[in-house]
Amino acid sequence: MKKFASLFFLYVIVSASLTARAQTPSPAPTPTRQQGVQPADEDSVVRITTNLVQIDAVVTDSKGRLVTNLGAEDFEVLVNGKPQKITNFSLVTNEVQTAGQPVAGATRTDRSRVPVPPAVIRPEQVRRTIALVVDDLTLSFESMNQVRQALKRFVDEQMQPGDLVAIVRVSAGVGALQQFTFNKQQLYAAIENIKYNPLVGRLRSFEPGGDVAAGMEPRTRMPTDSQDRGIVRPESPEKFRDDTLARASLGVTSYVVSGMRDLPGRKAVLLLSEGYFLVDSDEPGKGQLVRRAIERLIDSSSRAGVVVYTMDARGLVAEGMTPSEAQNVANLGVNEIQGVMRTNREKLMGPQDGLRYIAERTGGFAIYNSNDLGGGIRRTLDDQKSYYLIGFQPDASAFDASKVRFNHLTVRVKGPGLKVRYRSGFLGITDEEVRPIANSPERQIMRALASPFASDDINLRLTALFGNDAAAGSFVRSLVHISTEGLTFTRKPDGMREAVINVVAYTFNESGAVISSVGETHTVTLSDKLYDRALQSGLVYSLNVPIKKSGAYQLRVAVRDDKSAKVGSASQFINVPDVGKDKLALSGIALSGFDPVAATNSAGVTGAASGGETASMLTQAAMRRFRAGQVMQFAYVIFNAKADKGRSLPQLVTQIRLYRDGKEIFAGRETPYEARSQADMERLVAGGSLQLGGLQPGEYALQVIVTDLRAETKNRTAINWIDFEVVK
Repeated sequence: MKKFASLFFLYVIVSASLTARAQTPSPAPTPTRQQGVQPADEDSVVRITTNLVQIDAVVTDSKGRLVTNLGAEDFEVLVNGKPQKITNFSLVTNEVQTAGQPVAGATRTDRSRVPVPPAVIRPEQVRRTIALVVDDLTLSFESMNQVRQALKRFVDEQMQPGDLVAIVRVSAGVGALQQFTFNKQQLYAAIENIKYNPLVGRLRSFEPGGDVAAGMEPRTRMPTDSQDRGIVRPESPEKFRDDTLARASLGVTSYVVSGMRDLPGRKAVLLLSEGYFLVDSDEPGKGQLVRRAIERLIDSSSRAGVVVYTMDARGLVAEGMTPSEAQNVANLGVNEIQGVMRTNREKLMGPQDGLRYIAERTGGFAIYNSNDLGGGIRRTLDDQKSYYLIGFQPDASAFDASKVRFNHLTVRVKGPGLKVRYRSGFLGITDEEVRPIANSPERQIMRALASPFASDDINLRLTALFGNDAAAGSFVRSLVHISTEGLTFTRKPDGMREAVINVVAYTFNESGAVISSVGETHTVTLSDKLYDRALQSGLVYSLNVPIKKSGAYQLRVAVRDDKSAKVGSASQFINVPDVGKDKLALSGIALSGFDPVAATNSAGVTGAASGGETASMLTQAAMRRFRAGQVMQFAYVIFNAKADKGRSLPQLVTQIRLYRDGKEIFAGRETPYEARSQADMERLVAGGSLQLGGLQPGEYALQVIVTDLRAETKNRTAINWIDFEVVK
């Protein structure tokens, strides 16, 4: 009877909006520490301190091929024209699968295939970290369409196992750093949200020292020369607007670059834009603010170890007169025609100067005058295979506190026909000054929330499940398992044990905007008996977020221990269907498990689980961690199953599949669904069980496929999946 009690409880989790927030100490298998961001190898860390500056350089031969057989004696480094002694030198290699070969998983263009749940990637498995930044503030309608197609091709064919990828819109704002993922479905959702916008909305401030958004961590402080005094600003309103948009775009790119500092793998940013003017013949002052923003981007890329590539999203740019100008050419003199041609050339080719300037000074290259944007993305990926990491001890003048300046780098390589690409310099500020220690609770939490990987000083496990209630509408119910390993409990005079925790949760939509946030402080008071149980079971924090609009969402949660200042974080991507469109859809999948041997002694449990069993199942649903040999139970809700006018029962077929590392290892039989006993035909409860015997420890994914035989062919299948872990 335990099976029916478990399924009933799981159904309650995904079918109704329960208590909004609660902590429940409950027994569970002893949690293991999740992998967080691992410190990079000392030889691959790019640092800028008063004792060491490290830069990375790519060397190619006359045919553009990477050169990997050089030593320190083959390089010469100069700072502001002064030679530097190389003290550290290494070749960092990053071999990946050949770009351009399709990888496992369904593509957007192959709708007949069942999408494969993505494999879970740990930080040490990341080979490349790639941010594709789309300057949607200025892209034309034509360019936007080309960019979308190139990005889809990248995800379908060029993205490889071990790639951590973000597709970021310049106008995304606070959500820019929340987009890094290895989940293709999340990337597809980001691409779908890249749209042409003829009217640019409110621009958030990405200037150094400005807040990213209300309540979020301020950006890294950088010197602004008294707010750029003495710089001539454009007088023309149109050019001032272009200047402002360019600075906003570069500011977002710098923000993304800075946030990539602690991420693993070889790191690159590809900025897709229509370019930036650096020089204007009519207004010489135009471009100075843009150039200053570029210098900050160069410095950020140096400190974060990120190579920046740029691409002119317009493709092949054609010079000449416009049709209206050509019609009037008979009325123009030779000098006037030449003037029109010169002006048009400047408008078309001038923005490419900015793209080249950025790429050349950050160690990348610019791609322009090519309609093959997908091929351009492939070139940037191929360029990530190897680089030289060169370190030297800088002269004291490079970090003169009385006058912060931009230090210009020159790297020369010996050998005929060899070319070297590197960053052009760095600001005379140490990493410690640029990245002050996050000593306030708020900054500690926000820094943890900004990372795409879990912070595991406090081990968290987040399970976010979509549900829909007839009265409450759609919602996402999140269960957060909090390991007590990182919590500090103190003994009170009455003998109880007490810990104080800060919980912060953000829900981002597919645009990166915050749609919901929670910030609370909780005091957890436990008796000795409950404390002993919590040491093994942890705590469960529950949160419900109403969802008014379908789409892709990301939930991020951070927990801070008030006594020790330890922080843990976790995140999850979830796709919310539109239940109101009368299209077949599934809720989230809730999991629980039990030992089949122990279950034989559980006779007498009928309609619902007991209090202790309920707590245990809630913990299992939150953790999604089971022992090999257990029976894992799952439950979900089917929405909008079709029935004919005679009110006959829906005709559904269900199937489950099991995956590990993105590969199918088990496919269940297609099973007819029995709906006769259901009370609500709009919300059909479904579920089952799966014996976990014989599974090796590791990460797995359970996929549920439901087919409605009465629905139209294109809308007759709904698919959802959830990942879980098997331990010994």
